[in-house]
Amino acid sequence: MNQVPERTFMQKYHLKGIGWTIIFILLLFLSSVMTEVNWGEFFSNLGQFFALLGRMANPDWQYTNIVVQPIIETIQMALLGTTLGTLVAVPFAFLAARNLVKSPLVRGGIRFFLNLVRTLPDLLLAALFVAIVGIGPTAGVWTLAVFSFGMISKLFYETVETIDSGPIEALQAAGANRVQIIAFAVVPQVVNNFVSYFLYTFEINVRASTVLGYLGAGGIGVFLQRSLSSFRYDQTAVIIIAILLVVVVIDGLSNILREKLL
Repeated sequence: MNQVPERTFMQKYHLKGIGWTIIFILLLFLSSVMTEVNWGEFFSNLGQFFALLGRMANPDWQYTNIVVQPIIETIQMALLGTTLGTLVAVPFAFLAARNLVKSPLVRGGIRFFLNLVRTLPDLLLAALFVAIVGIGPTAGVWTLAVFSFGMISKLFYETVETIDSGPIEALQAAGANRVQIIAFAVVPQVVNNFVSYFLYTFEINVRASTVLGYLGAGGIGVFLQRSLSSFRYDQTAVIIIAILLVVVVIDGLSNILREKLL
């Protein structure tokens, strides 16, 4: 007798799953039709992709000495941009957290500003900063800083909103001010997640700085653009391998640090 409701629940759950799957497939089909994606053209020209890989199969290893400095510059840009963005994002995250700021007007204004920052594409930001400070890594650093600020601030305030409210209420009952509450009740609960998000954003910025170089924002992206423009795919292969090694090393170090912190 007790198994009938269980089977009925499982049947309803199964039917809901089938329904959502059908809706998802329809959305994919409609998106493909409305965007006029030609899947046949992609597969018919797939041979060109393998031809390009064939031209990159013999990397110009002498080019390695040239890309070392731009790779280091790319890492430095990502580190500076991520750090600057994080430092500015922390106070904004506290002001946007629902459990710390009770005023809907203040909290709503801060969140609207953060949404506005995240709306700006990183390539647009790079173009703006190149126009302001000129071609070079400075434009890349400021672009990554603004991008990091918009991304990290959202991750931070969402983390703050999920903390245990017990320590906050205890300090409020003891007469602590807002700064003391944040320092002794909030920060100890979120510091590990904050560091994890910082490392995650740093990984993203290393990859993003490669693309920003196409607009003159410094880093290895400038050399990648040059090699592709001159059809030196042997040099392009060296750059891609260098970027891959950097990303793998940073990802490994980040995972080790996350495991120790969390």
